[in-house]
Amino acid sequence: MVAHLRESYGLPVFDFPGPEDDGRTPLPEADTVAWRVSCDTYDSEESWPEAFARFTAAVDPGRVRALVVGAWPDAYDSGPEPVITALLDARSGLTALRALFLGDMESEECEISWINQDDVTPLLDGFPELEEFGVRGGTGLAFPAVTHGRLRSLTVQTGGMPAAAVRGVAESDLPALEHLDLWLGTDNYGGDCTVDDVAPILDGSRLPSLRHLALRNSDIQDGIAAALASAPVVARLEVLDLSMGVLTDEGATALLGGQPLTHLKRLDLHHNYLGEPLRRRLRETLESAGVALDLDPGHADEDEWDGRVWRYVAVGE
Repeated sequence: MVAHLRESYGLPVFDFPGPEDDGRTPLPEADTVAWRVSCDTYDSEESWPEAFARFTAAVDPGRVRALVVGAWPDAYDSGPEPVITALLDARSGLTALRALFLGDMESEECEISWINQDDVTPLLDGFPELEEFGVRGGTGLAFPAVTHGRLRSLTVQTGGMPAAAVRGVAESDLPALEHLDLWLGTDNYGGDCTVDDVAPILDGSRLPSLRHLALRNSDIQDGIAAALASAPVVARLEVLDLSMGVLTDEGATALLGGQPLTHLKRLDLHHNYLGEPLRRRLRETLESAGVALDLDPGHADEDEWDGRVWRYVAVGE
């Protein structure tokens, strides 16, 4: 289950009150929290642009440093085009904005793979001072290659990330990017990428500032692990995250048998399908070198049906 963000840009997330509040809730100073502006997904009293207009009337937009876009009406049927337009129309007043997240919804509002998205790169073009950007939901998601000189963190959370969007991220010019987190998902929910689609990230010729790489929640996790075994980008990483996916002994053996990983500060493999002998080998090799290692299997359960073993990513539907 995917939960609401609790912080953004190092600030706690504060929910801007709905229209029924009528000004009763005291509001914090504009630059002390990350503001979450949202509507009801079902039978909302207002549109998201209307909620945002109330927000900018109540809070000094010039002091807002982090903004979290929550639910918009009928997100399971309608994309964020009005949201994106409203944000771009307000950009001249959002002079301090450094972090933006689009689609912060829990399953009760809209399942992650039902959230309709769109081309989100106009937000990066429109806010050249952004340092952190994130998006949740893969249906209709587009991310053509973009150039952005200030972005330090990019997160895309999906139950299935379209291959074209993966390629767009991989081919983007993001010289300041330090943290990249892609939930690649499963082909059952539109995650049709291959290892070749992430090759520009792995070959080390792009993203010169990258230190934290997460390619996770994937049903091709073994192939990604095998590719990382010899990927040039690994040498400059501090954190490698292959969690939440279908990682088996095959992929972990390939990763461990490749280039040294002992320079990492952290290797996250939680939610995995590893046997105990390989877990022990990972601990002996990496923990002894000071690498923080997460091998928690979580709820990675297997099903056997019709002579086949079925394994699942942590977040699908």
